[in-house]
Amino acid sequence: MDLNCIKESIVAKVYHVTIDTKVPLHKHDKQDEIFYCMDGVGFGVLEDRDVELTVGKAFIVPAGTMHSLKSDGDLYVGTFLIPVIDKERV
Repeated sequence: MDLNCIKESIVAKVYHVTIDTKVPLHKHDKQDEIFYCMDGVGFGVLEDRDVELTVGKAFIVPAGTMHSLKSDGDLYVGTFLIPVIDKERV
């Protein structure tokens, strides 16, 4: 396993989601995504349910899973795209 290659392929971002933010359902075929709520309240959205996000909570989306985010106010999340190493999982 090439740890430097893995480190270089991790993508980290910060998003501010409001009531007006439209995040369409989407998926990442070769990456898991982790959302970490830094401030505010909102929801991680899956095809069949919503997962509440509050400060300090995480929402983990396996590769290939349709997902989105929504909030009725302000939601600040850090996101991390992590490459899938186990090829049989995807």
